[in-house]
Amino acid sequence: MTADLDERSTAGPAPVRRRRRWLVPLLAVLLLVQMAAAMVTTAVQQTPTIDEPVYVGTAVTYLEQHSLRYNPEHPPLGKLLMAAGLAFASPELDPAFRGDQTALGRHVLYEAGNDPYELMLLARLPIILLTLLFGLVVFAFARDLTGPAGGVLALALYAFSPDVITHGSLATLDVPAIGFLLTAVWLTWRARTGARTPLLLALAGVALGAALATRMSVLPAVPVVLLLALLATPAWRRRVAAGERLRGLALAAGVGVVAVGIVWLAYLAVDPGLRWTPPAGLPDEGLRGLLTGLLPLPEAYRDGMRIQFAFEDSTFSGFLFGRHYQGSLWYYLPAALLVKTPLGMLALWVVGAVAMLAVPRLRPAAPYVLVVPALLLAVAMTGARDFGTRYAIFMPMFLAVAAAAVVAVRWRRARLTAGVLVVLVAVSSLRTFPYYLPYSNEAFGGPTRTHLRLHDSNVDWGQDLGRLADRLREKYPGEPVWLVYKGAGVPEAYGISARNPLKAPEEDVHGLLVVSDSSIAKATGRLAALLRTSGEPIDEVGHSIRIFRRP
Repeated sequence: MTADLDERSTAGPAPVRRRRRWLVPLLAVLLLVQMAAAMVTTAVQQTPTIDEPVYVGTAVTYLEQHSLRYNPEHPPLGKLLMAAGLAFASPELDPAFRGDQTALGRHVLYEAGNDPYELMLLARLPIILLTLLFGLVVFAFARDLTGPAGGVLALALYAFSPDVITHGSLATLDVPAIGFLLTAVWLTWRARTGARTPLLLALAGVALGAALATRMSVLPAVPVVLLLALLATPAWRRRVAAGERLRGLALAAGVGVVAVGIVWLAYLAVDPGLRWTPPAGLPDEGLRGLLTGLLPLPEAYRDGMRIQFAFEDSTFSGFLFGRHYQGSLWYYLPAALLVKTPLGMLALWVVGAVAMLAVPRLRPAAPYVLVVPALLLAVAMTGARDFGTRYAIFMPMFLAVAAAAVVAVRWRRARLTAGVLVVLVAVSSLRTFPYYLPYSNEAFGGPTRTHLRLHDSNVDWGQDLGRLADRLREKYPGEPVWLVYKGAGVPEAYGISARNPLKAPEEDVHGLLVVSDSSIAKATGRLAALLRTSGEPIDEVGHSIRIFRRP
């Protein structure tokens, strides 16, 4: 295959050209509409996942108390966005409440008189809107590199990505942080061409700051973005005047200054007085803590980094391909991505990345599109928490842009092949509707078998408690229920009356035994004994909960 740009002429009759001009926006709108429908549907149907109540409770304290004391391990911007949605419900919060952030989330959703369904939907809607806007960034970035066809291809991969749909429809921080980072990288690329370089780099600083103010996991990408900002100016070229070189360095440094300013503004938006008391038992973290203390960021941010360091120094349990283990595996994320990414998407990622490196005109864009996700993946693979592909959500977002390079290859059937692969991705994604969270591709048996290979936010994150309530009411009315549920929801709030089988003698557990898949994956002791003596499941809910019957 010859790696070169496709130089096909776009000349043609005026009516044909006019139709083509309308076709691309129409396709973009249709892709985003179907994505919006998928995300809103899942947002309405899914009960709170494990992390969401903490974020929602914290967002309510932002509204009611302007306090930074809860959830300091994550910066406030993402939760401020959730608060913008929650403000429409005027949520209640007992001023006398005392408890940790987990108890806070439970209090706000289930004990303060609020409607948990309403609060969760209102908290999720701003994230859904942001996810759709980031789809426009994906489209624009790919179109800038490869033209309208590449823009549509990239947007299609983004809009049908089960992982993006899943986490873009939840009140969590993963998609917003990476979306802002992608926006920053795109703006630095745009700054390479045109007289608006200072403005575009300033906007890149705003987007980078928004990413930093949403999630700390984007910190490793900051030096790369600053270097890309420098590449966007003439300063890096050999034959430029000293004054021009200094101007370029100042513009690149300005991106960092603006980003830091945005982080400060996010904290000030919560509490203009920046009242902050470090939590008890905050680890010192040695050299890492010393270096963290030198950062020009709010004290609450720096203390949040120390909390994250402590998490990374801890030992967690994981589950991969049927193996329950302690600690973390360096290859966990690549393996999980292999399971949870549509096969056509995987193929387009690889071919697109190769094409971006091989096609001369696209080669300058490779550092912008490929280096950031490669770096973030390398860092994430060293992490202590093997909990899900959400820790690598940058892959479907950045590599959707890389995949667009396929349309720039001079090969007669390149575009046709790419179109076929996109259709396969769409079919695979639509087949899993509305159960996007437990998605796995056809090579691994689809979403019904994800629980055999992965756990936690890959398949069972507590999202199906409401669906379980409906199933028990419709198919098993009046039967005794024993429940082992891995999640943050309160079963009684959804009409589930169940007992804990782990607190009763095994011989007393009769009726329906309902167990979350993540609990099954890591079952030991009494739960393992109960499962061994319960036979095969008689039912399942949302591909994340199994129902057994014990005589």
